[in-house]
Amino acid sequence: MYFNKYVSFNLFMSLPLLLLLTSCTAGDTQFTTENPAGFWYGLWHGVISIISMIIHIFNDSVAVYEVNNTGGWYDFGFLVGVISIWGGGCHMKCKSAAEKKHDKEWEEIGNKVELKVMRKLNKWAEDDENTESKEEWDEIGDKVEKKLKRKIREWAEKE
Repeated sequence: MYFNKYVSFNLFMSLPLLLLLTSCTAGDTQFTTENPAGFWYGLWHGVISIISMIIHIFNDSVAVYEVNNTGGWYDFGFLVGVISIWGGGCHMKCKSAAEKKHDKEWEEIGNKVELKVMRKLNKWAEDDENTESKEEWDEIGDKVEKKLKRKIREWAEKE
């Protein structure tokens, strides 16, 4: 029962919002060759372009792009509107500054932990009465270093 009230309330509230968003779509009769759409309408049409496109599929009187426009300024506004909502595409592959900072911090932590563990291993090797070959301790150190780096990377990815 609660779910149905919640869904109907959301539908009731989203309908006016949808109407507001589509009230100034491209292809409106208010734009003519004497009164073309300018930069600000281009910006708005870019912002609502996805909604306009969905509506255009079912209604040919609504367009995604206003044909009667001022030219370059409308185009610029349209592109800024589209990019401000959908981004430039770089965000799909690039790390954010926060992620880069987070990775750098974990890299520094990993280096500090590795250095400290390697110092302790070397001291342990020097203090060990059953002195084994230096090559064997180097091999142990390499294995410990690889495992530490992997575990620190896994730990950082969880954070």
